[in-house]
Amino acid sequence: MRVEFDAVTVRMAGRTVVDRLTLDVRSGEVVGLVGPNGSGKSTALRCLFGALRPTSGVVRVGGADVASVSLRDNARRVAALTQESRTELDFTVREIVELGRYPHLRGNRRLTARETEVCKDALRAMDLLALTERSVVGLSGGERQRVFLARALAQEPEVLVLDEPTNHLDVRHQIALLSYLRGCGRTVVVALHDLNLAAATCDRVAVLGDGMLREFAEPGLALRTELIRTVFGVEATSITHPATGDPQVLYALSRPSTSEEATS
Repeated sequence: MRVEFDAVTVRMAGRTVVDRLTLDVRSGEVVGLVGPNGSGKSTALRCLFGALRPTSGVVRVGGADVASVSLRDNARRVAALTQESRTELDFTVREIVELGRYPHLRGNRRLTARETEVCKDALRAMDLLALTERSVVGLSGGERQRVFLARALAQEPEVLVLDEPTNHLDVRHQIALLSYLRGCGRTVVVALHDLNLAAATCDRVAVLGDGMLREFAEPGLALRTELIRTVFGVEATSITHPATGDPQVLYALSRPSTSEEATS
């Protein structure tokens, strides 16, 4: 399903957080949002899943203005994982994932056999079958993150909106998740801090800085050295991964000068 940001601006507390953002995400495409803290990534995503209304401009999903669609109806098409996803309730993993079916239910109707299987598929995709009857309260941060991801998948969305989904995940589960996103066939809009993960996962990358779109292109162009320097304020070198051909970023760490260097 196609996603469009059409000149979207968001102003909060007298500050422009997102400034005339225009993006056209093709159906089935994986698009990454990258940028420094405060660049507007999370705010833009909130507009997409309906938690925030733009000050001006329009966000469309499948041609429909998100602001004109009820949250429940939007949740049938768009599933979101936010950085604030959490629960302190003593629910089992299975129960949390089954909540993903809520937008599709009417009243107190029980899950059908098919819906139960959908939830099981989501648990399997996030490597959670062995934890199904465990309480989420006793899980690690990474395990909880996978539970919330499985809940999003259980919604059977056409669009996945993910804000830093690799937070708390170990390397194996980061790779498993991003590999899943590449092959899931859904439209995915994902905010990532790790530029190398973005390069390996995304069809195109949108680089944000100070709320504005600085580049929207394939990873090799979007993550070029001079743009990284300008937007992120770091020195880096872009190379090609020898096995996959994906662009990768090597960072140059600043080193404290020695006493001899300081006096020379």
